[in-house]
Amino acid sequence: MTEARQILVLWDIDRTLLYVGDIDRQVYRETFAEIVGRPAEHLPVPGTGVTMPLAIRSLLLDNGVPESDVPHLVARMVELLPHHLAAHSKDLREQGILMPGVLATLKAVHSQLHLLPTVVTGNLRPNALLKLEAFDLHGFLDTEIGGYSSDDEHRPALVAVAQKRAQAKYGTAFTRSSTVIVGDSLEDVRTGLEGGAPVIGVATGKTTAGELAAAGADVVLDSLEDVPRLLNAITTTTQGRC
Repeated sequence: MTEARQILVLWDIDRTLLYVGDIDRQVYRETFAEIVGRPAEHLPVPGTGVTMPLAIRSLLLDNGVPESDVPHLVARMVELLPHHLAAHSKDLREQGILMPGVLATLKAVHSQLHLLPTVVTGNLRPNALLKLEAFDLHGFLDTEIGGYSSDDEHRPALVAVAQKRAQAKYGTAFTRSSTVIVGDSLEDVRTGLEGGAPVIGVATGKTTAGELAAAGADVVLDSLEDVPRLLNAITTTTQGRC
């Protein structure tokens, strides 16, 4: 019997696997105040999926920081943001929630030997790990091979980052025919379209199923509660793509 080909499964985190409410925005508030020395009046719009470095850039510009100051302030905020989130570890556990069906789905994907689950996320790597560890999800994901906004602020580029890391670790070249993204936002769909991977849209965030489909998601699910359907979607979206 032929061994099943390996498939790289790239999970989004926020509003796909878990939801941390206003904690991210609070962390932006705290970090901005520390760096700039005054409160932020305008915060990033939640649930868009934009990478953290780009969200920080918008945060600074929207709050009147001169554009000439933005590059070095972005770098300082990127460095400090994980420390502020770490201070909210207890809040992540107490206030955050898992999205419906996530635990059973991650267990099922992890149990399939030919599936390699990791993340491609707009989160900085330390922030992503803090969130996953708060919900004990890191054991179901190979976070070593993930793509994070610490690697590149252009989210579609993170597909190739994860593929290269997976190839280095597992000795298999991953392409569009052996990679799939699971995410809830238009940014997740764009990441797949521009980064070279089919997309399973999950309507558990701010984007509707219709909007995900119209944007180009290959398959759209209402949630992750139907585990067999998710597993089937992983197979069908990668099958025959060369």
